[in-house]
Amino acid sequence: MTDRHDPARGGPPLARRVLLATLGAGAAALAAAPVLRGGWESAVAAISRNDPTGLSGLLPGPGGFRYFSVAGSVPERTAADYRLEIGGLVERPRAYTLADLRALPQTRVVGDVTCTDGWQVPGAAFSGVLLSHLLDRAGVRAQGGAVRFTCFDGVYSESLTLDQARRPDVLVALDLMDAPLGHDRGGPVRLYVAPMYFYKSAKWLSGITVTEQVVPGYWEEYGYDVDGWLDRRA
Repeated sequence: MTDRHDPARGGPPLARRVLLATLGAGAAALAAAPVLRGGWESAVAAISRNDPTGLSGLLPGPGGFRYFSVAGSVPERTAADYRLEIGGLVERPRAYTLADLRALPQTRVVGDVTCTDGWQVPGAAFSGVLLSHLLDRAGVRAQGGAVRFTCFDGVYSESLTLDQARRPDVLVALDLMDAPLGHDRGGPVRLYVAPMYFYKSAKWLSGITVTEQVVPGYWEEYGYDVDGWLDRRA
C-alpha cells in the first residue's frame, strides 16, 4: 500500500509512473491490432479479478477504465440478490433491490473520471438515482451531518458530508455509457461523485448510513484527502 499517494502531490509515485509507461507502451501496440483488442480487454479483466497485488489494475481495460480492488476477490451480485441498505440517522430505513432503484427517477451526469494513479476517462456518462433523492426518501434526522458508504467487497468504505451528498452531481449509479454497470466497473450499483477523485466513487455499493460526522474512508486511513476535490473551488 505504500505506493499509493496523496492527490495533492500532483502525480503518481515514480515507481507507478515507470510501470504505467511500460504498460502503456504494450497497450498501445495491442490497440493498433483491432483483432486482438477484444481478447486483450477480456484477459485484463480476468487477470485483474484474481490479482491480489492490484498491479494489473494499471492495465487499460474497456473504455479506458482500470479494474482495481483492495480486496483479494469480490463476489458478484445480480438483480436477484442485490440489496442496498439505507439506515443510520434516518426516519425510514429500508433496503432497495436493483428493480426498486431502476423504478425511481433517473439522472444522467457526464464528467471526467480522474484517478490518483494518473489515468483519466473524459466524458464518462453515469446514470442512476440522485443520492439526495434517496436521502429525502429516508428522512435524515436533525443530528445527521454525514453519509458513510460500505461495499459488498467487505473492505472498502467512503464518506461525504451531508452537503456534499446532496449535490446534483452525486449519484447512486446504475449505468455507465448508457449500459448497465458490470461487475468490473463496480456494478451493479456504485457511487459516482463527479467533482471528486475517483476513489470517492465507491464501487460495489451495498450500504448507505447517515452519521453525525464524517467517518474517514478506506484510503483516507492511508493519508488521502477526506474531501478529494478535483477543483478546490468546488
